[in-house]
Amino acid sequence: MVSRSVKRVCLAYSGGLDTSVILHWLIERFDCEVVAYTADVGQQEELEGLPEKAKSTGALDCVVRDLREEFVRDFVFPAVQAGAVYEGTYLLGTALARPLIAKHQAEVARETGCDAVAHGATGKGNDQVRFELTFRALAPELSVIAPWREWELESRPDCMAYARKHQIPITATLEKPYSIDRNLLHISFEGGILEDPWQAPREEMFLLTRAPEAAPDVPCELVIGFDRGLPVSVDGEPLGPVALLERLNELAGLHGVGRVDMVENRFVGLKSRGVYETPGGTLLHAAHRAVESITLDRELMHERDRLAPRFAELVYNGFWYSPEMDFLRAAVEVSQRNVTGEARLRLFKGALQVTGRRSPVSLYSQALSSFDEAGGYDQRDASGFIRLQGLRLPVRDESGDP
Repeated sequence: MVSRSVKRVCLAYSGGLDTSVILHWLIERFDCEVVAYTADVGQQEELEGLPEKAKSTGALDCVVRDLREEFVRDFVFPAVQAGAVYEGTYLLGTALARPLIAKHQAEVARETGCDAVAHGATGKGNDQVRFELTFRALAPELSVIAPWREWELESRPDCMAYARKHQIPITATLEKPYSIDRNLLHISFEGGILEDPWQAPREEMFLLTRAPEAAPDVPCELVIGFDRGLPVSVDGEPLGPVALLERLNELAGLHGVGRVDMVENRFVGLKSRGVYETPGGTLLHAAHRAVESITLDRELMHERDRLAPRFAELVYNGFWYSPEMDFLRAAVEVSQRNVTGEARLRLFKGALQVTGRRSPVSLYSQALSSFDEAGGYDQRDASGFIRLQGLRLPVRDESGDP
């Protein structure tokens, strides 16, 4: 709860059901002014008409910031470098965007004279933590209003009823009540009809990817280039971060690659079913791993792999702006100094295969690895190596247990 009165609130505003209702509720509840703030992280058509809609609902102003380049360059690509995948499946599309959105929300709040910030995250989800930990790290002087933890509305049907009562235009319906979050990296679908983990998602729900059976009958091959672990080209054409991810989204989506349906463990302790489309991100992770396989020293790769789940966990839990994340990012950046090269991928009917990898700084030696030539490797040396590795193994008690 807010412990003092507020005069002006900066609201993270999407124009959807929740934030449209929140905008009106803030004015009604606190008798304050509201500055709506929208971050463009690749929602596309969802941004059309938002300033007008916000002002018609009572906002003093609506600030829209184009954060697409910063999102891909400074959040998505570092996560790819780190091999960050939460619980082995989730590519962190929403989690990576939240600290960036909250960072700029704090900036807008200061610039527009706000003394508080508000968000539409529920009290059961992860986003409330991601937003508020960022505020705590970057703008601790701002009060935080979290309506879902404070108001009398208990569900989205309640929000729909509130919107009708106050004539707030909305697009959500009881027939299609699941929540959608979209950015350049992914689209997520949660809640509503998806809360039953046994119920398959409806095909018409998907926006970025074709069903595998509807994908082209001819496979697609493409090459992704990396420089020091950062994606820089597709099929030899240098591309900026946004253009590169958009290209990969289009190619992977056309061939049905990038869908995920999982039950994950939220930071607050609940399990949640989420359905995700991350077409371009799926290609980036596979290609990056392929280039790493010939450019990273074995022990360095294994150390980075030990850090990867922790990196993903920090992103998921909202600790992007934390000392431990600064440490991990620095370590990952060092690990990527030699990760330069290209990976070739084959896409077909929802399947993704790595079919080749090459690098001007490759550590792979065909002569050493070949079964057809010695290549300077003396196979007799393996005998001593194996004896040394096995020295500790015969030391067992009479039961045969270690």
